[in-house]
Amino acid sequence: MKIVIADDHPLFRSGVRNLLGTTDDLEVVGEASSGDEALDLAAALQPDVILMDIRMPGLNGIEATRLIKERYPRVEVLVLTMFQDDQSVFTAMRAGAKGYVLKDADEPELLQSIRMVGNGGAVFSADIASRMIHYFAAPRAAVKPEHPALAELSKREMEILERIAEGETNAQIAARLFISAKTVANNISTILNKLQVADRNEARRLLKESRDP
Repeated sequence: MKIVIADDHPLFRSGVRNLLGTTDDLEVVGEASSGDEALDLAAALQPDVILMDIRMPGLNGIEATRLIKERYPRVEVLVLTMFQDDQSVFTAMRAGAKGYVLKDADEPELLQSIRMVGNGGAVFSADIASRMIHYFAAPRAAVKPEHPALAELSKREMEILERIAEGETNAQIAARLFISAKTVANNISTILNKLQVADRNEARRLLKESRDP
């Protein structure tokens, strides 16, 4: 199984590389220190699994995962990070990651997780799985857009519109969704066109009116 390690910390990459070197079935074929490098290696090497950190210079791990899954669907991504907040977990899953494991996982857990994802399965650290269970078990109101134009928005566009409705700036939205400010701006332009409104204030008002009793 061909593995690429994408992490901006050389010592961490070295530790994972040494661990995988003790196995007969897992081979490190490349290392990346940024999301841009991970994207390039996905194209050049077509690995089975990329171990992806979230916070890296340039293109972050979430955006890199999204682009890799769009361009190279057979390449699986296992997020390996220290971030365990709900937003990070669910954003990674929406981007196409097949697993989410914390960096403090023990060696047998990490090896098993890599093999599971490489064989088409999905895997989560115990702490992450527990958070997901609580998240989905918690009662929450279903949001169904009533305005016809809202139904035309993609999941990502609807996420951004929700953040606009909360009064967040482009920079805040970018940080929350792990995307670039430019990507946010491009999505907002698309949202305004689809909703046929002039600015974000009108978009916010349209969303509010669609949910008022």
